Amino acid sequence: MAAVISVAFFLIPLLALVVRAPWSSIGHELRTPQIRTALRLSLECSLSATAAAIVLGTPMAWLLARVSFPGRSVVRTLTTLSMVLPPVVSGFALLLAFGRRGLVGQYLYQWFGVQLPFSTAAVIIAETFVSMPFFVLTLEGAFRSTDRRFEDAAFTLGASRWTTFRRITVPAIAPSLVAGAVLAWARALGEFGATITFAGNFPGRTETMPLAVYLAFETDPNAAILLSLSLVVTSFVVLFALRARWLGALGVES
Repeated sequence: MAAVISVAFFLIPLLALVVRAPWSSIGHELRTPQIRTALRLSLECSLSATAAAIVLGTPMAWLLARVSFPGRSVVRTLTTLSMVLPPVVSGFALLLAFGRRGLVGQYLYQWFGVQLPFSTAAVIIAETFVSMPFFVLTLEGAFRSTDRRFEDAAFTLGASRWTTFRRITVPAIAPSLVAGAVLAWARALGEFGATITFAGNFPGRTETMPLAVYLAFETDPNAAILLSLSLVVTSFVVLFALRARWLGALGVES
């Protein structure tokens, strides 16, 4: 009985979205300029954040999995800290770091005239900050579980470290790399707190789908429901498709 109540606890709010959705006007609502712009911006920023997570997260995952060094546990904790931080705190920290008077941002502005907050670049940075831990954790597990004998054999045959990584290691971890990238993308797509704190909510520039839901909640509830449903469906499909690999990395049978 308790298990049924637990399932219902998660199911009923989602069911309420489906029941209250304005299905008759779905075409009209999704064709409005504001929603189309938010959809486009969300896709562009989330894909850019995913690319940044791959570029920055791959060497970090390899380092944590393959290299023993003092303070590795601390580095791993720092790398994954944004997973548990309140998103607003993450956004505030980014603002203090990269704002016009921030720890790093003041020099970016003085030397290069770059002002990151409240820009599309700020959206990408915020989404990368909160989504990259999902990629790093997934890929670190893949690096740890890969049979290194094939890499050692490539070394003995004269292959360079880069050739071995590109021809042996990457194909071996490819499924996990894809899974981690998709999880990071899904997290970036749904980011709200860090984005609105660091990038603000400016239509056409920083207003992504979650921010559009927040704004539409008071002005256009039907649009808010449809946007919420689209995010729910996307997240469900991604998690369902990757459940075996993700749960397997956690040692749980799917």
